[in-house]
Amino acid sequence: MSNGGSSQPRPTRNDRREAAREKARLLREEQKKRDRRKKVIVQSSVIVGVVAVAGLIAFLIFQGIKPAGPGPRNMASDGIVLQGVDGVITAVETPALQPGDDPVPTEQDQSGDVANIVTYLDYLCPYCGQFESTNSETMRTLVESGAATLEVHPIAILTNKSAGTQYSLRAANAAGCVADSSPEAFFDFNEILFENQPEEGSTGLTNDQLKELAAEAGASSQVNACIDEVRFKAWVLDSTERALSGPIPNAEIPAVTGTPTVLVNGKSYGGSLTDAAEFQAFVTQAASESSLESTDDPSATPTPTPTPAQ
Repeated sequence: MSNGGSSQPRPTRNDRREAAREKARLLREEQKKRDRRKKVIVQSSVIVGVVAVAGLIAFLIFQGIKPAGPGPRNMASDGIVLQGVDGVITAVETPALQPGDDPVPTEQDQSGDVANIVTYLDYLCPYCGQFESTNSETMRTLVESGAATLEVHPIAILTNKSAGTQYSLRAANAAGCVADSSPEAFFDFNEILFENQPEEGSTGLTNDQLKELAAEAGASSQVNACIDEVRFKAWVLDSTERALSGPIPNAEIPAVTGTPTVLVNGKSYGGSLTDAAEFQAFVTQAASESSLESTDDPSATPTPTPTPAQ
């Protein structure tokens, strides 16, 4: 009588051992395949990462060695020259300095009839702020009346004093942007930058704030992209280095050693930064001395005296 069980013989111990070995072998083969696929994926990822990093490095290097563009127009001397024409402050127009060009010294009036005021300023320098807030209106009046010219050199010696934002450099660049495309607004922009001067060590003004101040001073919207791009960064760095290394044309000092550096007819002003009367007296004296020197110079051509009308 049958019990209905399987007719297959029961696996022996050796059969079970061989089956286990075969299963283990298959598992090892599958694991090896998985390991090879994983290795390929990892290697591919590494290669992609290396290519990406290499691309980034190449981009940064390219940015670092990108040829510098020209400097701002109307600043061929590294400064902008402002003069009075019919009671209005206007800029002397000059072409932009090309990369590698030396600045062109300004031909100053040597007659003594006009005071040639030259300033080297850093827009983060608190002492520059004191000088400007004290004497800006005096210089405006002198320039508008034709009694003086004003040559402003924005430099950046406090670039690392603004919590990493490079405000000093960005502000000098913004001044270059205004000189380049809206020179008629430069005096007001220079003045308004000091009226809104941030504290040394702070983050300074943002680019958007610089653009707002430029618009308030009457500059065109063309300055906006220039400010955002820091278009004249290379020029700011070069002109700052030139000011610090010298020589300074038309001056009794060899180089700028700090800001503000203020010259009147080549003579360095070392008086009070907060006394407008003292600076005005210095301007008058320097112009007077230049007039005497011009009179004493035997090579000077005398100015003919007008013949009275008959």
